[in-house]
Amino acid sequence: MSAKTFVALFSGINVGGNRIVKMTELRTFFEDLGFCDVATYVQSGNAVFRAGKGDAATLARQIGAAFEKKWGFHSRIMVRDLSWFERLVNENPYPEAAADHTKLHAYALEREPTAEEVARLTEKCTGPERFEVKGDVLYLSAPDGLGKSVFANLIPRVLKVPCTARNWRSVLALLEMAGKAGKN
Repeated sequence: MSAKTFVALFSGINVGGNRIVKMTELRTFFEDLGFCDVATYVQSGNAVFRAGKGDAATLARQIGAAFEKKWGFHSRIMVRDLSWFERLVNENPYPEAAADHTKLHAYALEREPTAEEVARLTEKCTGPERFEVKGDVLYLSAPDGLGKSVFANLIPRVLKVPCTARNWRSVLALLEMAGKAGKN
């Protein structure tokens, strides 16, 4: 069986000078776990890698346990495969917002939210933002940017589905990196 390409999205590392993980150390960590073609993107914790066996959920558990053992703190890790990223980009409901990466974000959700959970979130979306949930992805169009969005801060608490967000530039860069890794 040939190796399959995955992307690991870490939550809560290198934020505000806390929980520091150097990307060179993260690359070595992945290589020490036996993964190949490891590449990282920006300091917030994104790693593209290839694995010979295991699905996304199994790899997330394996990486998470090893990460906590090595660094001494828990980081929620979402692992997604190349086809997930392709679908994420192809199904973007806000193509007009994609031109400005600060205005469009994708949240990787640990699971698909229920209709009730999405309805609760819809009630809170009273500002200029728009969002749409497609499976285990929440797309957020924030015309004033994520930093000024009150609604964006409510998403994890109201939706109650563990998630991690990436701006559109990161999404596209990770897709490109994963696509290249898949051709090796």
